[in-house]
Amino acid sequence: MSAIDQSSIAPTRDTDLPSPARRASRLRIARWVAVTIWATVVVWRTVTDGFAFNRELLLVYICTGLIAASIGQGRRVFYVVRDWLPFALVLIAYDLSRGAADLIGRPTLWHWQADADRAMFFGAMPTVWLQERLKLPSPPWWEVVISSVYMSFFILPYVIAGVLWLRDREEWKAFVRLFVGLNLAALLIYALLPAAPPWAAARCTAGDVTGGPSGPRCMFRSARGVPDGGLLGSMQVTQDGAHDWVERIVGRGWGKLNLHSATALLDQGQASVNLVAAIPSLHAGMSAALAAFLWTRVQRWWRPLLVAYPVVMAFTLVYSAEHYVVDLLLGWALAAVVILALSRFEARRRRAADTI
Repeated sequence: MSAIDQSSIAPTRDTDLPSPARRASRLRIARWVAVTIWATVVVWRTVTDGFAFNRELLLVYICTGLIAASIGQGRRVFYVVRDWLPFALVLIAYDLSRGAADLIGRPTLWHWQADADRAMFFGAMPTVWLQERLKLPSPPWWEVVISSVYMSFFILPYVIAGVLWLRDREEWKAFVRLFVGLNLAALLIYALLPAAPPWAAARCTAGDVTGGPSGPRCMFRSARGVPDGGLLGSMQVTQDGAHDWVERIVGRGWGKLNLHSATALLDQGQASVNLVAAIPSLHAGMSAALAAFLWTRVQRWWRPLLVAYPVVMAFTLVYSAEHYVVDLLLGWALAAVVILALSRFEARRRRAADTI
């Protein structure tokens, strides 16, 4: 056999193969390149199209970012879709819940929540009282804060989940159980107990909602000129130049920053979701649940913010006519029930594991 033939079948030397260190270095470079490309695309889209207030788009951003950050981390990159499927299913469930109450045949509650709030506040309606005294013709600086707090409901849980997914899988699993459990419990209640929010009650009269309709025509008009302020009650005083009817104003703060695309996107999103899903307030329940979940997992100096978050959220929801106070109380109660149920589940699972 010739020398050429022998060299062609000679075994490859070890030095010709990439070492584990060299392979790890290449994967690390690939990971940073992927993360850089991902960040560039997200920044570019944010500059050209605005912030990702749409939860579906935010979920895409987070999942693609996690895939990029997982390159070189073993099989972790393949787990992104599987692990984040529960969040996608919750969003799908929200879309399906819009007509669930009609399908089941449950009438919408229009009067009970307003009567409950008046009973708790000695005849006063909190939403009306707040808009009488605080609503100005144009949004003040603090409405930027409450608009941001309101929108955090659509962003913060997914950001927390993304950080936990990268840092601690067991903590991430605990958070997913809380998020999915709370959302599914609320969606079930929405189907069985549909309830109209204050902004809708301000647009409708008792005659408009006879029989408990879920989407009467009055919901889609302005509250201006509705007799006696509709089911919510009329405003007796106003600030100079402010409208003398109750308005749905949770997105006004974005106009202060000229983020009109964000306001339009919020209006579009609000029009596409279940409009009679007021009991319980999932905004209130989720903000309280996030604060409770993070309480023992963050530094002590974060705790004042964890207390302030659900409180500011509660003010936002009532002032902006998104929820009654009774909705908030029921949202907090649901969060407490879900947290307690999950705590007992975890305790039983640990005891079962210890006996094996």
